Amino acid sequence: MNGLQTYLPTVGRILIAIIFILSGFNKITGMEGTVGYMEAYGLPGVLIWPTIVVELGGGLLLLVGYQTRLAAAALAAFTLASGIIFHSNFADQMQMINFLKNLAITGGALYVVAYGAGALSVDDRKATA
Repeated sequence: MNGLQTYLPTVGRILIAIIFILSGFNKITGMEGTVGYMEAYGLPGVLIWPTIVVELGGGLLLLVGYQTRLAAAALAAFTLASGIIFHSNFADQMQMINFLKNLAITGGALYVVAYGAGALSVDDRKATA
């Protein structure tokens, strides 16, 4: 395995994880605003809790590479659903950009589902132990 195949999956995992970790943390610190935003789209505010668990928990699992495929699959499904629910007003260019961002993140997460965490991960250490 060359250096790119060893290190780039880790870098990619970390970069994808950062957006979820920060978003989950921001939902905790700005819960009232997030609940209002969700309710404005017809979702019950109580969904804030599973949202935080998926974003923060899944992001942390992705970061360290533990249960990586499962975490990435959950984050991919969550991100695609979020894009469809919150960013499908394509007449608004910013919503279109946000929708495409969600698609790109979903695509990156699906790569992790397909190929795993890579060499520098808890999953890899468990497999080689």
